[in-house]
Amino acid sequence: MFREIKNTKVFEQVIEQIKEIIQNGELKCGDQLPSERDLCEQLHVSRTSVREALRSLEMLGIIECRQGEGNFIRESFEDSLLEPISITFMLHGSKTNEILELRKIIEPETAALAAKNISAAELQEIKELILLLNREDDSEKSAEIDKKIHYKIVRASGNGLVINVMYAVSNLVDRYIEAVVANLFQTPENKSIVKEQHEAVVRAIEAHDAAKAAAAMRKHLEYTNDFISSSILQNQND
Repeated sequence: MFREIKNTKVFEQVIEQIKEIIQNGELKCGDQLPSERDLCEQLHVSRTSVREALRSLEMLGIIECRQGEGNFIRESFEDSLLEPISITFMLHGSKTNEILELRKIIEPETAALAAKNISAAELQEIKELILLLNREDDSEKSAEIDKKIHYKIVRASGNGLVINVMYAVSNLVDRYIEAVVANLFQTPENKSIVKEQHEAVVRAIEAHDAAKAAAAMRKHLEYTNDFISSSILQNQND
């Protein structure tokens, strides 16, 4: 599986070989890596180099170390995207509107994919969440349920890359504008509009109409984004 390494930057070569093996499909999500001793023998490198490579891969979010078990390729890469995106957001002085714009770019097409790929079980879960949201009176709990609805639709797209990116975006929303999102559910009028918009998205997805699903999601995001942007601006002026 592995080739002998002959290079001064040994640990970087270890990293590259492991990444190549993942890319070639020889290692898959959840697979266990060989032990440190086996890696040393197969690669003809020191244990120090192997450990340095494994630490780097863990920091990159590619592998996880399970105490007493060994090193494994991560089952999910959702969390590993969050910190780099969040740090980039902070360092570049990005504004919260950029999060909203990103959602508006991605989520309509995600809804279109969901219309093509959703399972009966996934559709039922989304419908149940919408019913739960319609009955919920607490604005913060409503915001949490709303997030779950959107994420379930993303999951139903069946696109792993989109799922990971949207997980990171969703967590950016949690970090920077969660309280403002909760305000959306404080008035019956807003809640009624959101209810109708959610139901329009789900009807289109259930009908497997990708174009209508995308249009319905776009309309919903335009409404919620306008509300959130206005609320943020008002808070800044107060």
